[in-house]
Amino acid sequence: MRLFTRPDGATPAPARPGLGTRLRRDRTMLLLVLPGFLFFVVFHYVPLLGNVIVFQDYQPYLGFRDSPWAGLSNFAVFGEPDFYRALLNTLKFAFLQLVLFFPAPIALALLLNSILSSKLRRFVQSVVYLPHFIGWVILISISQQLVGGTGLLPQLLGELGLPRVDLMTSPEFFPWLVTLQLIWKDAGWGTIIFLAALLNIDTAHYEAAAIDGANRWRRLWHVTLPGIVPVILLLLILNLGSILSVGFEQILLQRDAVGADAAEVLDTYVYFHGVLDGQWGSAAAVGLVKGLIGLVLILGANKLAHRFGHEGIYRR
Repeated sequence: MRLFTRPDGATPAPARPGLGTRLRRDRTMLLLVLPGFLFFVVFHYVPLLGNVIVFQDYQPYLGFRDSPWAGLSNFAVFGEPDFYRALLNTLKFAFLQLVLFFPAPIALALLLNSILSSKLRRFVQSVVYLPHFIGWVILISISQQLVGGTGLLPQLLGELGLPRVDLMTSPEFFPWLVTLQLIWKDAGWGTIIFLAALLNIDTAHYEAAAIDGANRWRRLWHVTLPGIVPVILLLLILNLGSILSVGFEQILLQRDAVGADAAEVLDTYVYFHGVLDGQWGSAAAVGLVKGLIGLVLILGANKLAHRFGHEGIYRR
């Protein structure tokens, strides 16, 4: 094998294999990742070319080539009151999901990791994973049976002599309801990565902390949490990229119950004003700006992570 000659006389490093050699060596792994790679290319990168309609008065029957150019007129949508209402609601949902939903899988993973019985742990994991595989239509129907006008909670309140409440039609409670539904559905599924990260923590660190007199809470604070901080930062940065996508299907199914003033978000705004009303250019402008904001948030959060000495999603 050819070696590089270093001027300082140190042991030379082996030359890096050529591209062809590496492709042949890793062909099995490359074939395994090929379906995922093609998925992102076909459904995420190729559609980016469609952003050209942002600058067109796009007509589906004319196509990209023959639709007239409209300059920046489609960006006038950002001055409409309906857009600002959707933006305000989106930020409200995003804030609640970031504060309440994102920490939920971490807390659940810590609780599962503290269960000593492996059989009990597997049973609890199966129970909390199950809602992830249930569609939003079923979950919202269950929510209706629990907290709707004729659900279990209003009946219990009525039997106790308290006023009945219909949380499914309450605009004030709707952001909290959406967040609680999201925690119910996906918190268990989100624990998978954190449980894997917890298994990678060296048990010697816990033993050393216990010898030094650290109780359970101190071991959690000084050993467990620092051990999963890189994973937490990675997922947090990635979630910031889609922070303005707060659950289209979930909110659309409940929009009529609480009204557009409380349930209109950017995704539903694009659907109703862009797709149904045929304002394709305006809808694409909203989607483009939303994507650019997500990109800026990812890059900014990753830069901030580097400043605090963490790798983030990529190294400097």
